[in-house]
Amino acid sequence: MKPVLIDFPDRIETERLYIRPCMPGDGKDVYESINHSLNDLKTWLAFAHKDQNLDDVESGIRNSYAEFIKRQDFRLHIYRKSDNKFIGSTGLHRINWETKVFEIGYWIDSRYTKNGYITEAVEGLTSFAFKQFKAERIEIRCDPKNTNSRRVAERLGFTLDGILRNNTMSADGKSIRSTCVFSMLKNEWE
Repeated sequence: MKPVLIDFPDRIETERLYIRPCMPGDGKDVYESINHSLNDLKTWLAFAHKDQNLDDVESGIRNSYAEFIKRQDFRLHIYRKSDNKFIGSTGLHRINWETKVFEIGYWIDSRYTKNGYITEAVEGLTSFAFKQFKAERIEIRCDPKNTNSRRVAERLGFTLDGILRNNTMSADGKSIRSTCVFSMLKNEWE
């Protein structure tokens, strides 16, 4: 089947959260979360170093939505069920439909850290990818110094395949950094 014909549900639900595709009009919530979280996000994510206004964020969401429609990348937004509050973003990236390999990325609004939300969202998205997309391998990549991100992968039973040494620039573009590559295979999830 062609990837563009693959169905994606309106939402993926976990115990406390729902995850849905980014949609035109989400810019305000995402913009506010980024601004509340800039100090934390700047350490690990290059996009936090760009001077963005509300229109820039909304434009990025619309471009991501177009990639979602084409099934090239799945940018997803995380909401709390209890109050429908936007709390962060996740997604399936670096997609290889032939080998069924996906990378999960994520960030959370700093106001909602230390509640297990990202672990819960990643667990739900991992399960979804294995069941719905018949994934063979799911990866999580992060900076070796990003202990919070590493803990998410470790808590969920992902295996550290290795560390790509000096393979990328830091989020601020000022130094060379390494990347941890965690993975989980289909037979390890079941």
